[in-house]
Amino acid sequence: MTQPTTSRSRVPKTARRYPADRSLITDFQEIPNVGPSIADDFRQLGFSHPVDLVGQDPYALYDRMCAITNTRQDPCVADVFIAAVRFMEGSPPHTWWHYTAERKQVFAARAPR
Repeated sequence: MTQPTTSRSRVPKTARRYPADRSLITDFQEIPNVGPSIADDFRQLGFSHPVDLVGQDPYALYDRMCAITNTRQDPCVADVFIAAVRFMEGSPPHTWWHYTAERKQVFAARAPR
Protein backbone atom coordinates (compact mmCIF):
# COMPACT_ATOMS: atom_id res chain seq x y z
CA MET A 1 0.00 0.00 0.00
CA THR A 2 1.42 3.39 -0.94
CA GLN A 3 1.36 6.43 1.28
CA PRO A 4 -0.95 9.21 0.14
CA THR A 5 0.88 12.25 -1.09
CA THR A 6 0.64 15.36 1.01
CA SER A 7 -0.41 18.48 -0.81
CA ARG A 8 1.75 21.57 -0.44
CA SER A 9 -1.07 23.35 1.38
CA ARG A 10 -0.82 20.81 4.21
CA VAL A 11 2.86 21.48 4.80
CA PRO A 12 3.20 24.07 7.57
CA LYS A 13 4.54 27.35 6.23
CA THR A 14 7.45 27.15 8.67
CA ALA A 15 8.54 23.84 7.09
CA ARG A 16 8.47 25.07 3.48
CA ARG A 17 11.43 26.30 1.48
CA TYR A 18 11.65 30.03 0.93
CA PRO A 19 13.82 32.05 -1.41
CA ALA A 20 17.00 33.46 0.13
CA ASP A 21 16.12 36.68 -1.69
CA ARG A 22 13.02 37.62 0.26
CA SER A 23 12.21 40.37 -2.25
CA LEU A 24 10.88 37.51 -4.40
CA ILE A 25 8.01 37.10 -1.94
CA THR A 26 5.21 39.10 -3.49
CA ASP A 27 2.19 38.40 -1.28
CA PHE A 28 1.93 38.92 2.47
CA GLN A 29 0.31 35.51 2.84
CA GLU A 30 3.48 33.86 1.51
CA ILE A 31 5.16 34.90 4.78
CA PRO A 32 5.03 32.21 7.48
CA ASN A 33 2.27 32.83 10.07
CA VAL A 34 0.54 35.44 7.91
CA GLY A 35 -3.03 34.75 6.88
CA PRO A 36 -5.72 36.99 5.43
CA SER A 37 -6.29 38.98 8.64
CA ILE A 38 -2.65 39.87 9.27
CA ALA A 39 -2.18 40.58 5.55
CA ASP A 40 -5.06 43.06 5.87
CA ASP A 41 -3.39 44.55 8.95
CA PHE A 42 -0.20 45.17 6.97
CA ARG A 43 -2.18 46.89 4.23
CA GLN A 44 -4.01 49.01 6.84
CA LEU A 45 -0.59 49.99 8.15
CA GLY A 46 0.25 51.27 4.67
CA PHE A 47 2.39 48.47 3.29
CA SER A 48 1.80 47.23 -0.23
CA HIS A 49 4.60 44.67 -0.60
CA PRO A 50 6.16 42.22 1.89
CA VAL A 51 9.65 43.65 1.35
CA ASP A 52 8.32 46.93 2.82
CA LEU A 53 8.48 45.22 6.24
CA VAL A 54 12.29 45.12 6.17
CA GLY A 55 13.69 47.54 8.74
CA GLN A 56 10.36 48.08 10.47
CA ASP A 57 9.97 47.91 14.26
CA PRO A 58 7.34 45.21 14.88
CA TYR A 59 6.48 46.73 18.27
CA ALA A 60 5.84 50.11 16.64
CA LEU A 61 3.68 48.35 14.03
CA TYR A 62 1.66 46.78 16.84
CA ASP A 63 1.25 50.15 18.56
CA ARG A 64 0.17 51.75 15.27
CA MET A 65 -2.34 48.95 14.65
CA CYS A 66 -3.84 49.50 18.09
CA ALA A 67 -4.09 53.23 17.35
CA ILE A 68 -5.61 52.74 13.88
CA THR A 69 -8.28 50.39 15.21
CA ASN A 70 -8.71 52.29 18.47
CA THR A 71 -8.53 48.87 20.14
CA ARG A 72 -5.85 47.04 22.07
CA GLN A 73 -5.01 44.19 19.72
CA ASP A 74 -4.37 40.70 21.04
CA PRO A 75 -0.69 40.63 22.06
CA CYS A 76 -0.19 37.61 19.82
CA VAL A 77 -0.59 39.99 16.88
CA ALA A 78 2.72 41.50 18.00
CA ASP A 79 4.26 38.02 17.93
CA VAL A 80 3.13 37.57 14.32
CA PHE A 81 4.45 41.03 13.40
CA ILE A 82 7.83 40.12 14.94
CA ALA A 83 7.91 36.80 13.08
CA ALA A 84 6.99 38.43 9.76
CA VAL A 85 9.48 41.31 10.03
CA ARG A 86 12.32 39.05 11.13
CA PHE A 87 11.54 36.56 8.37
CA MET A 88 11.53 39.27 5.71
CA GLU A 89 14.87 40.49 7.10
CA GLY A 90 16.35 37.05 6.50
CA SER A 91 15.75 35.06 9.69
CA PRO A 92 14.64 31.48 9.25
CA PRO A 93 10.91 30.88 9.50
CA HIS A 94 9.65 30.36 13.05
CA THR A 95 6.20 29.87 14.46
CA TRP A 96 4.75 33.09 15.87
CA TRP A 97 4.86 31.72 19.41
CA HIS A 98 8.63 31.43 19.09
CA TYR A 99 8.61 35.19 19.80
CA THR A 100 6.11 35.19 22.69
CA ALA A 101 8.71 35.22 25.48
CA GLU A 102 10.58 38.10 23.81
CA ARG A 103 7.36 40.08 23.38
CA LYS A 104 6.34 39.52 26.99
CA GLN A 105 9.74 40.77 28.14
CA VAL A 106 9.56 43.87 25.92
CA PHE A 107 5.97 44.65 26.91
CA ALA A 108 6.83 44.24 30.60
CA ALA A 109 9.73 46.67 30.22
CA ARG A 110 7.44 49.20 28.50
CA ALA A 111 4.68 48.95 31.11
CA PRO A 112 4.16 51.98 33.35
CA ARG A 113 5.41 51.45 36.88
